[in-house]
Amino acid sequence: MRRHIGIVDDHPAVVLGATSIIGVHSSLFVSGTGATVAELLEHGSHFDLVLLDLTLRDGSRPAENVRTLTAHGIPVIIFTSGDEPRLVREAARAGAMGMVLKTEPPQKIISAIVAVLRGEVAATTDWAAALDADEEFVSAALTDRETEVLALYAAGETAERVARQLFISRETVLDHIRRIRSKYTAIGRTAPSKLDLYHRAVEDGILPRER
Repeated sequence: MRRHIGIVDDHPAVVLGATSIIGVHSSLFVSGTGATVAELLEHGSHFDLVLLDLTLRDGSRPAENVRTLTAHGIPVIIFTSGDEPRLVREAARAGAMGMVLKTEPPQKIISAIVAVLRGEVAATTDWAAALDADEEFVSAALTDRETEVLALYAAGETAERVARQLFISRETVLDHIRRIRSKYTAIGRTAPSKLDLYHRAVEDGILPRER
């Protein structure tokens, strides 16, 4: 099954180039583009992931755009020239799942997309460097709901069972898990697998240590 990718960028040449790169991958398909988030969502909200430029001519803020997309259950990767670390940090706080430079080789762009589609964080060197300077984000704790999700999921429950126990949707559970992984990645405690999440939960006292 091909995964639907959206692109929000107001430079036609960038959109065309990214579309060509993504289209080469057998399981990815660019199903909508827009110069703004609102324009993209005119195509619907069926996207599995969106590449989002940080600075758009409509004057919108990165946090505003990321929150709008994640409210529809759409993971976001920042697609940027990399010269605005302050805006990268703003997008990260809002829930972006990573960053990839527009100048990266095609395979790195594809790898970032595939990683986020697997529920991982696209934690490039540039992403880590931008977040290292943001002490507020790095020290951020999990929310109460994220803690509940982590406790159940890391203990062995499936996303579907966590959703039923907390009376939320499976997509919301997966969104929480992505955010949890993003927060741990930002403080240098990556958790790409479910076992890693279990170790983070034990380390932070969310789950008991095995005797």
